[in-house]
Amino acid sequence: MENRVEQGRGDATMPSTESVFQLSIRPDNIGVITINVPNEKVNTLKAEFAEQIAQVLQQAQSSPQLQGLVIVSGKPDSFIAGADITMIAACRTAQDARVLAQKGQATLAQIAAFPIPVVAAIHGACLGGGLELALACHGRVCSLDDKTVLGLPEVQLGLLPGSGGTQRLPRLIGASKALDMMLTGRQIRARQALKMGLVDDAVPQDILLEVAVSRAKAGWVDKPSLPWQERLLNGPLGKSILFNIVRKKTLAKTQGHYPAAEHIIHVVRQGLDNGGPSGYEAEARAFGELAMSAESAALRSLFFATTSLKKESGSTAQPRKISRVGVLGGGLMGGGIANVTATRAGLPVRIKDINPQGINQALKYTWDALGKRVRSKRLRPTERQRQMMLISGTTDYSGFDNVDIVVEAVFEDLALKQQMVADIEAHGAPHTIFASNTSSLPISQIAAEAKRPEQVIGLHYFSPVDKMPLVEVIPHAGTSEETIATTVAFARKQGKTAIVVGDRAGFYVNRILAPYINEGARCLLDGEPIESIDKALVDFGFPVGPLNLLDEVGIDVGTKIMPILVEQLGSRFAAPASLDAILKDGRKGRKNGRGFYLYPAKTSGFKLRKSPAKQADPNVYGLLGVTPKAHIQREVIAQRCVMMMLNEAVRCLDEGIIRNPRDGDIGAVFGIGFPPFLGGPFRYLDRLGLDTAARTMKLLEQQYGERFAPCERLVAMAEQKAVFYPETEVPAEESTAAE
Repeated sequence: MENRVEQGRGDATMPSTESVFQLSIRPDNIGVITINVPNEKVNTLKAEFAEQIAQVLQQAQSSPQLQGLVIVSGKPDSFIAGADITMIAACRTAQDARVLAQKGQATLAQIAAFPIPVVAAIHGACLGGGLELALACHGRVCSLDDKTVLGLPEVQLGLLPGSGGTQRLPRLIGASKALDMMLTGRQIRARQALKMGLVDDAVPQDILLEVAVSRAKAGWVDKPSLPWQERLLNGPLGKSILFNIVRKKTLAKTQGHYPAAEHIIHVVRQGLDNGGPSGYEAEARAFGELAMSAESAALRSLFFATTSLKKESGSTAQPRKISRVGVLGGGLMGGGIANVTATRAGLPVRIKDINPQGINQALKYTWDALGKRVRSKRLRPTERQRQMMLISGTTDYSGFDNVDIVVEAVFEDLALKQQMVADIEAHGAPHTIFASNTSSLPISQIAAEAKRPEQVIGLHYFSPVDKMPLVEVIPHAGTSEETIATTVAFARKQGKTAIVVGDRAGFYVNRILAPYINEGARCLLDGEPIESIDKALVDFGFPVGPLNLLDEVGIDVGTKIMPILVEQLGSRFAAPASLDAILKDGRKGRKNGRGFYLYPAKTSGFKLRKSPAKQADPNVYGLLGVTPKAHIQREVIAQRCVMMMLNEAVRCLDEGIIRNPRDGDIGAVFGIGFPPFLGGPFRYLDRLGLDTAARTMKLLEQQYGERFAPCERLVAMAEQKAVFYPETEVPAEESTAAE
C-alpha cells in the first residue's frame, strides 16, 4: 500500500478536506502531488496557496527515501487553467501588484530549487500561471488528448507572465518561439509542444502518470540543446536582429495601444542580456505597472463580462435539447452557420437551398475550412470525414420534420422571410424554432403571419461566421422564454458569445455601426482621402477603418440596411445621397473586387512574389465629385466617427435594446472590433468622463450639424456626474483563471 501524506498534517490518518495540494508517496519512492482546488471546475492558482506549496514541498523533502516528485491535477480535464486574476482587484498600487508577482516568483523558485527531480504530468489546460508552474519543474510530460493545451495568454489581459515565465520560457525553447507564444497568447497543442521542446514527452493519457514517474526515477536528465537557429539568435548580433524585428512587427500590429507587448519584449531582453535576477526583477516591476494600467483594467473587465455572460441563459426558462438543426440558404452565411453547427456544436445539420449548387457551395465551405486544419496537422483526415458526414443538403424540405431549430439565412427580403416561416411551420416539427439571421428587419414583422410566433426569434451572426465570436439573439414581444433560452444555449454550443438584444431595426451592433460608417463617408465627401480616413480609425484602435469595413461587409448590403434604419429610427441614419454613385457604378466591395478599394484577383500556381495588396481606387473621387486632399486632423476624423457610435450606444441602452452596459461593451468589441483596450463604448465613456463626451458632442454639433447632439440620457448622466460602471469589487463567484 502507498503511504499517503496529507498536506498540512504529516500523517496518513486524518485527511484535510480543504487541502489543495495532497502528497502521496508511492511504494517506488516517487511522490505524487495532486492539485485539486475545492468547489471549482478547474484549478487556479491563488496567492494564499504559496504557504501550502511550501509546506507540501517541505513534507516531501522530509521523506528520506524520496527519489522524485510528480505534480498532477485532481481535475478530470484540466491541469491548471491559470492564476486567479481577481487577485489583482485587491492591489491598489503598482507596488502591491509587484509584490504579488514577487510572491509568485519565490513560490515557484522553491520548485525549481527542489533537490530531486520534479516532473509535471499535464493533461488538459495548462495556461498562464499553470504553465509557469510547469516551467519551474525539471521535466514536463503531457497527454496527447485534444483537451491538452499549453500557453501564456496574459497579454490578452494587458499583463505579462509574472511568476517567472518570461525568464524560464526563452531559456527552454529559445527567445523567438517564447516571444511568439507570449506576444500572441496562442495555445500550443501536445505534438507541437513536444516538437518545440516545451515538453519532454507527449503520450496517451492512460500512461501519462507512469511515464512522468519513470522520468522522475531517471534522475537528472540532460536537456537537448536548442536548435542551431535559436543558438545563433542567442548571440549578441542575433539578439539585436531578433528583438528589432519583433519590436517593429509588434508595434505595427498593436499601434502602441497594448503596452504589455512592449513590456514583454523588454523583460525577455533584460533577462537574456543581464541574467536571471535582473530579468525576474524587471518582470515583477513590469507586472506591477501593467496591472495598474487603464488598458489592462479594460481588458480584464471584458474577461469578467464574458465570464459572467456564460452563466446566464438570457431567460427565466430552461432550454430545450437541440439534437438536429436545419439551415435555409447555402450562401456564405448559411455555409458558415452549417460549419460551426457541425464542427463546433457537433450537431447534424441539414441545408436547404433552391438549387444543388447552393448546397455544394455550403459543403465546400466546411470542407475547405477543415482542409486547412488537416494540412496543418491539427485534424486527422478521418475526423474531417466524420464532421463532414454531419452535414447534408436538400432542395426540398425532406428531413426537416425532425429538426429542433431552423436558422434562416436567405436574402434580406421581408416577404421571403415570412414565406420561410410558413414553410417551416408546414414542414417542420410542432416544436421547431425558427431563427432568422436577418441583419436589420424587425423580428416582429417576420413573425407577423406566423401560426406559432412564440417560436420565432432572431439569431444574427456576423461574417465570417467561423471567425466572428458574437451573435445577437433577438426575441420579439411574443417570443417564449423557452425559445430564448434554447436559442442562447444553441449559440453557445456553436462556440458563440450571445447577447440578447431588443427587436428594433438594426438591433444593437448594426445600429451603432451605421452612424459610424456614415460619418466616415461624410469625411470622404469633405475631400479627405480614403486611406487617411481608414488610417485615422486604425490608429484609434479599430482593426479596419469604416470605408474598408463597408467594403468587407458589402456596399450593396449596407445600402439595403440604411433605408430600414431611416424608416424606423429617423433621418440621422440617412447616408449621404451622393454615395449612390458608388453602388450605381457596380461597386460591391471585396466580393466583386471593386469598392472604395480595388482588390487584385488572386493568382494561382507558383508565385515569385507576394500578391499586390488592395489599394484605394482614385476613380471613387471622380464619382463623388471631390478632389482628395488630406486636411482633417486624424484625431478629428476618429472623434467624429467614434462619437456618433458612442451616442447611439447610449440611446440603445436607454431604449432597452441592450439589457445593460456590459452587453453593449461585449457586442461592440466582439461584433465590430471596438478597441478591446478601451473596454467597449460604455467603459470608454466612463474613462473619458460623461461630461467630457457630452461637451465634445455639443462642439461637434455646432461645427457639423445636429446629428452630433448628445442624447438625453447622456446629458442627464453627465449633469449628475454618473457613470455606467460604479466602482465595485469583482464578485468572489467570478474568480477565475486568465485563460
